[in-house]
Amino acid sequence: MDNILKQMVDRHEAVTVYDKKNRIKEVIQEIVLCGLSRGGFFKNAAFYGGTALRIFYGLDRFSEDLDFSLKKPDEKFDFSAFLPILEKEIRSYGLNFKVEEKKKTVDSDIKSAFVKGNTKEHMLIFFPNPAQNLVASNEAIKVKFEVDTNPPAYASYENKYQLLPIPYQIALYDMPSLFAGKLHAVLCRGWKDRVKGRDLYDYVFYLSKMVPLNIKHLQARLAQTGHVDETASLTLQDVKALLQSRFAAIDFEQAKQDVMPFIKNPDMLDMWSKEFFVAITENLQI
Repeated sequence: MDNILKQMVDRHEAVTVYDKKNRIKEVIQEIVLCGLSRGGFFKNAAFYGGTALRIFYGLDRFSEDLDFSLKKPDEKFDFSAFLPILEKEIRSYGLNFKVEEKKKTVDSDIKSAFVKGNTKEHMLIFFPNPAQNLVASNEAIKVKFEVDTNPPAYASYENKYQLLPIPYQIALYDMPSLFAGKLHAVLCRGWKDRVKGRDLYDYVFYLSKMVPLNIKHLQARLAQTGHVDETASLTLQDVKALLQSRFAAIDFEQAKQDVMPFIKNPDMLDMWSKEFFVAITENLQI
C-alpha cells in the first residue's frame, strides 16, 4: 500500500469490517477534496455538511457523503468538468475507483456524482488480512458527493488546510453557517418512518461547542424551501419554538437506532428524550 494511504488509514483504529470499510471511505473522501482543490473547484464552491464538520471541526461520528455549495447561484455550473480530474487523482494512489455523474430523473438545483470501487479489492489494499474474506466479491464502496447550484444567501466561509494526502486548501462554511444548515435539516427533513438521529447528534455537538447560529442563513434556507415567508424576520425565540415543536413529535428510540452505527460510544445517547432536547435548546444563541 502507498505510504501516504497507510498514514491516512492508520490515523483511526479500525477493528470490525464495518470500521474498515468506513476508514477506506474516509480516505477516498479526503482524496476527493484534494483533487477538487487542485482542480480549482473551491474558487467558486464551498464544503459543508456533516463530513465537513468531522474533518475540519472535530465531529466524532462517521459521515458518509460530501456536500458542496456554490458561493453564488449558477444554473450553468459544469460539474462534469471536475469528474475526470477526480478519477485521475484517485487512481494516482493505485486505487481502482470510477467517478460517475448521477443522471437526474427530476429537475433540481443539486448535481450529484458517485465514486465507486470494489470493496474486496480495496480491503486487500488497505487491510491485507483475512477480514476481506467476509466481504462479498461484488460489493461496492460508494462515496456520494453533491453540489448545490442555487445556494441560500448569507452563508459565511473560511479557508482551511490539510496536509494529507498532500497539502491543499479548501473553502468551507464557517461553523455558524454549518449550524444553520443542520438546524434546517432538524426542522425540515422529511424523516417519514425513519428519524435521522444523526441530525440530532450533530445538533448536540454544536450546542456543546457553544456555536452561535447564523440566523440569517437559516432564514434564507427556510424561505427557499417554503417553510417561512420570504418577508418574515426570524428571531431566536421563533427558532426555539420551532425546535421545541419538532422535538415533541420525534421517536427518540428510533433516532438512537439510526445514529448508533456511526458512533463509538452509545452511552452518549442515554439522555435523549423530548425533555432533554427542549432543555438544551435554551442554550441556543446567535
